[in-house]
Amino acid sequence: MTTVTTVYKVTGMSCGHCEGSVSEEISQLPGVSSVKAVASTGEVTVVSAAPLDEEAVRAAVDEAGYELAGQA
Repeated sequence: MTTVTTVYKVTGMSCGHCEGSVSEEISQLPGVSSVKAVASTGEVTVVSAAPLDEEAVRAAVDEAGYELAGQA
C-alpha cells in the first residue's frame, strides 16, 4: 500500500499538550494513518493514504487552536 507523507508548519505549538491537540484533530481526517507533531520545530508530519486537502488540514489545525502556515 502506498502512502503519502506530508510535513506541515504549524504556528503556536509550545508543548506536548499542543502536539497532542493538533495530532488528534488531524488524525480524524479520512485516510490519515499517523500524525507526529513536534512543538520545538512547529512541524507536523502526516502520513495518509492519499494527498490531503490542505483546507481540510487547515480546518483541523484551526479546530485545535493553532494556525497552519503551510507545507514545510
